[in-house]
Amino acid sequence: MVKKLNFRPAWIILILIISSVILYSIGSSANTKSGRTETATTQKENTPPQKTRFSDHKNAGLNENCFKCHGQSKYSYENSESKKKATKKMYAELIIDRSVFYESNHREFKCTDCHSEDYNTFPHLGNLRMESKPNCLDCHGGDEKYAKFHFENIEKEFQESVHSEKHSDDFTCWMCHNPHTYKINARTNENIKQTIAYDNAICLNCHGNLSNYQLLTDKASPNLLKKHDWIPNQKLHFLSVRCVECHTRKINDSTLVAHKILPKKEAVRNCDQCHSSNSVLLAALYKYKIKEVRSAKGFFKGVIANDSYVIGANRNYYLNVLSLIIAGFVILGIIIHALIRTFKV
Repeated sequence: MVKKLNFRPAWIILILIISSVILYSIGSSANTKSGRTETATTQKENTPPQKTRFSDHKNAGLNENCFKCHGQSKYSYENSESKKKATKKMYAELIIDRSVFYESNHREFKCTDCHSEDYNTFPHLGNLRMESKPNCLDCHGGDEKYAKFHFENIEKEFQESVHSEKHSDDFTCWMCHNPHTYKINARTNENIKQTIAYDNAICLNCHGNLSNYQLLTDKASPNLLKKHDWIPNQKLHFLSVRCVECHTRKINDSTLVAHKILPKKEAVRNCDQCHSSNSVLLAALYKYKIKEVRSAKGFFKGVIANDSYVIGANRNYYLNVLSLIIAGFVILGIIIHALIRTFKV
């Protein structure tokens, strides 16, 4: 009588060996990743900070004539009457941080590209305060170099916004986009949270600052927390979406950020508009990132690799790994079971 071989101990040992290999691989990968992070951090901490060289910018020398007063909290001049040196405080709203300016979109401009040449004379003439400021289309309109930003469409949306309808010419581009500090963020920053914080700060500069808010109205600044108390988990919403996702409407798909600000009664209050497979966030907040990922990796990988935060669609790295391990064990178990049945036969 031929005795059948008992494959159960071998099967168990094989599973244990494969499990150990998989766990070791995951641990090694995590340690390597951690080690790289620690090394990068150590190198960063041990590297002396580089001195920013503003002189590398095209008009830095000319701009320094302005920054020597407007780039600090005080300025000095010689009193023509007493012949003595006088030092005065610079008004806070007239101080421009050099480092912020030279990171902005307009960093290669000279001050007199937008301001009168008469500002080169000190003391400045009083009537210069009344000079009109250029708007975006004065420079960017009809220019092929900037056609991809669709400034004409942005202007059209803005003219239909509640800001324009209520405040007319008093509300300009510069009310939201400070020409000395503004920089494109959504197109260049891979960190969605930073983009959200940056864009929301633009809104809060008026709606969260009574002094700025009352430049256009005598009304009391609204309590934003109270006005939005209907939103569940309010703090998470404020950190995860921009104000414009709920308070704007897109007229066309060519602009990355909608500029038609809606009256408060028309703002989004329906949860399904964001928390669904057809989320409006995919056409706004996450639009550029998804487009870039798909362009680099293809449509399928763009969808799979997208880290955007949309409830029901966002992925978790550790759950992905766990799912792969479970799937691997299932396939392995099927193969081993098939082999045992084959040998038994």
